[in-house]
Amino acid sequence: MSDGGVVVGEDGLARCAWAGVSGDYRAYHDVEWGVPVHGEAALLERITLEAFQSGLSWLTILRKRPAFRTAFAGFDADLVAQLGPGDVERLMQDAGIVRNRRKILAAVTNARATVDLRGSGGLDDLFWSFRPDEHERPASLEETPAQTPESTALAKALKKAGFAHVGPTTMYAAMQACGVVDDHVAGCHRGGAA
Repeated sequence: MSDGGVVVGEDGLARCAWAGVSGDYRAYHDVEWGVPVHGEAALLERITLEAFQSGLSWLTILRKRPAFRTAFAGFDADLVAQLGPGDVERLMQDAGIVRNRRKILAAVTNARATVDLRGSGGLDDLFWSFRPDEHERPASLEETPAQTPESTALAKALKKAGFAHVGPTTMYAAMQACGVVDDHVAGCHRGGAA
């Protein structure tokens, strides 16, 4: 049963309407989405997965997440930064992940940029420095922005630091996923829980 931006599940809990599409979405919504994420590998994973999701369903990426973790060495920036042309070709043959050369190359580029950021505070400090001073939860999915001034500034800062495939919309999705903003719609049982 749906009420505006929420859907009420069989368990009686109101969730963001997108979480009612599948059990995988529901679990991701209830346990992970919007919970603050810190740490270099965890943030590199989210940035990488959001980049791979661009143009695809998040459910596709979510279901392939274990394979992505294996393919990209648990998102250990030092290990991913060492991947070379032969590794890229190997990954292009890996049916467990999304086989998009530009996105695979961006993952390697972003790992190298992550390593370089360590000298100036690291990825965690940079990513979280774009948390808005104020953020109001949306009343509905329609009111949820695709990008914000903060996500635009984050994308610009990451690009300046050498990252690729990190546009404002992709970075806003990462900010939502990592709890930098709470975009659980009004009425969702997870809103404000992070």
